[in-house]
Amino acid sequence: MRKLPPLGSLRAFEAAARRMSFREAAAELGVTPTAISHQIRLLEDICGQPLFRRRPRPLVLTGAGERLFPVLRNSFDGFATAIASVSAGVGQSPLRVTSPNAFASRWLVPRLPKWQEEHPKFPLEIIGTDAVLDLRAGNADVAIRYARRMPADLAAQEIFRDTFFPVCSPELLANASRPIERVVDLLDYPLIHFDWMNRDRQAPTWSRWLATARLIDPGIPDTNKAWDLSFREELHAIDAVAAGQGIAICSDVVVSRELKSGALVKAHDLCLPGYGFYLVYVPDHPQQPNIEAFSAWIRSVA
Repeated sequence: MRKLPPLGSLRAFEAAARRMSFREAAAELGVTPTAISHQIRLLEDICGQPLFRRRPRPLVLTGAGERLFPVLRNSFDGFATAIASVSAGVGQSPLRVTSPNAFASRWLVPRLPKWQEEHPKFPLEIIGTDAVLDLRAGNADVAIRYARRMPADLAAQEIFRDTFFPVCSPELLANASRPIERVVDLLDYPLIHFDWMNRDRQAPTWSRWLATARLIDPGIPDTNKAWDLSFREELHAIDAVAAGQGIAICSDVVVSRELKSGALVKAHDLCLPGYGFYLVYVPDHPQQPNIEAFSAWIRSVA
């Protein structure tokens, strides 16, 4: 019977020795540098001697570490090759991508023909939902998360960040009795609102936008008018704006196609910062090559 150390300690040592950095090894494996250090200490206890010289910096391997590292590196490379050879059909399984509904509908789906043109052998399954699916449980392969800061519990890459400003249909302005020149002029129009499910007090809502505008123009009346038409779903609010029913505070990313085509226009230049769109996945996922291909594609499109 083989007597082997825990796999986690072997992976931590191999990654740290390959990168000569606990921090970079932690990022690769989706854990903290403290966890890497703990796993390596465990392996050193089992070996009965240190594997790294930690002081003075930079990090270097001891003699024992130099003997152990190439054996582990070659073994892990062999594992990867063997797994790839027996799972050749995995590339035919759809890469399941989950993202917020509005982003999926307005940004991602219209751009999918470019993905199909560049990657005809990699099918996608798009799961549009505002719920946060559990990637570790296998509910999706990769997620586009919309958050104020980067998720810390999984491998994550920022795609872009958005900005919010008032938008409306050009027909709404064309039929107006006077142009919008000051913030106060917007109060002559119906203000459209949609629900922020995360209840973030700093969310870019009409209430916050008007409060920011009053810092610039104290002459704006202190009115309770925060919205005239409210929707639970962001997509419905955007549809109402496109139909000329009023003005909404919208993400420049989500309505980018409408702004480019002229279907929607800025009603005022005052903007509020939004959030980040992050591509998130479990490290060492079986679909890792497809995830990397999708990540590179979405960055190029963005």
